[in-house]
Amino acid sequence: MTTPAEPAELAAAAARTVPGVADLHGGAFGEVATYLPGRRVTGIRLGSDKCAVHVVVEYPADLYAVAAAVRARLEPLLGVPVDVTIEDLRIPSPDGEHPTSEVTQ
Repeated sequence: MTTPAEPAELAAAAARTVPGVADLHGGAFGEVATYLPGRRVTGIRLGSDKCAVHVVVEYPADLYAVAAAVRARLEPLLGVPVDVTIEDLRIPSPDGEHPTSEVTQ
């Protein structure tokens, strides 16, 4: 028996389909998440009146356009305002095989 997808899981799947989004990000200490029975959805913090989405973006990208596209994809799905935070950039390696997962400061 399959469990129906929760809104946070649907939001995570939808966010990952936005062009330029490499993945979701849990924040500095993994604090950005929605907790469900027996599991958690990292990168989505869904409340009753708003949603926070933290993403990793493929470089190069128009960061404002990617954030706007995530917002446009999720707000109709969730019915609440969506705040998008770009936590990191994924930069492809010169050989195209192994992208670096984080930008160091």
